[in-house]
Amino acid sequence: EAYFKYINDTQGGVCGRKIVYKMEDNNNDAAQGLEAARKLIERDQVFALVGSLGDDSEAAAWDYINEKGVPDIFFSGGVHRFATDPEGHPWTIPLIPSYTVEGTFIGEYISENLPGEKVAALYENGPQGWDELEGLKLGLDPDKNELVTAQSFELTAMSIRSQVANMKNSGATVAVYLCGPGWVGQGIQEADRLGWHPDIFMSYTSADDIMFQFVSPKLLEGAITFQAFKLATMREDPAVARHYDLMKDYGGPAPSNFTIYAQLVGELAVEALSRTCDNLTREGLMDAVESIEDWHTDLLLDEVNVTFSDTDHIGLQTGRMLRVVVEDGKAGFKYFGPLYVFED
Repeated sequence: EAYFKYINDTQGGVCGRKIVYKMEDNNNDAAQGLEAARKLIERDQVFALVGSLGDDSEAAAWDYINEKGVPDIFFSGGVHRFATDPEGHPWTIPLIPSYTVEGTFIGEYISENLPGEKVAALYENGPQGWDELEGLKLGLDPDKNELVTAQSFELTAMSIRSQVANMKNSGATVAVYLCGPGWVGQGIQEADRLGWHPDIFMSYTSADDIMFQFVSPKLLEGAITFQAFKLATMREDPAVARHYDLMKDYGGPAPSNFTIYAQLVGELAVEALSRTCDNLTREGLMDAVESIEDWHTDLLLDEVNVTFSDTDHIGLQTGRMLRVVVEDGKAGFKYFGPLYVFED
């Protein structure tokens, strides 16, 4: 919202029109997600849905949205099927890397850098866990690493102690946490209580300093995750510094990795809209999105670009690994290693 205010203020909007941004809270809930989509489409008569958030809410609403022929662009949900059905759901285009893409990169990294190590995975019994586990299996080289156990848990569970104990007892020396930040933190703490200190990998949903609210930097040090854009802690970077100024000047929230990603969504939406000035229709917007090739903004990592087509709705398919480091008593995330590129 802050970025759209900036565009309205400094550029008069897009194609000579101000951007009117309306929001409905879906609470990442199936019933509320469908109701929120209906309100925006039928009550507010929005031109397009931009940057919607949540896997469960999208699963409930995407059939309805596509039946209505409303652009559902740069959706922020990682379930792989949302990006791989351009024929059946042509109006939906996610942006963030899918959980399958991320899991594949983690598996590839393990086999390239930790050959011979036994791997254990903890995954939520839901779309995120299923997709990330599938990706992990795709990425692991079975000649180099064995996935000795994959432990699932319900999102309603009170504890994952038994699952972590099973992971330890499997003889694994690598633990991959395919779940949200709170569960990752609980898993690492349980492992420490059991005296088990494997190499740690965790979903990109945990690639933020918020993790240090769930688990101590000492236990997180060395943990590896994945991301594709610059971090809010990179304040010496000119693009990140401008982001801080923009959030301050246009009433945005405190800068974080989440606000940087949100500005990316806004920048890409403005790019797509700017290509529709001669055909400002919903069909024209989708054509514009599908014409985007090797798009880059300074908030993305070098060599990370965005490309769409009418047969490829997977947004970010590249990125680099992040490692938790503790320097001078301060914990944070640092990029390292080569660029990973997903091959479907």
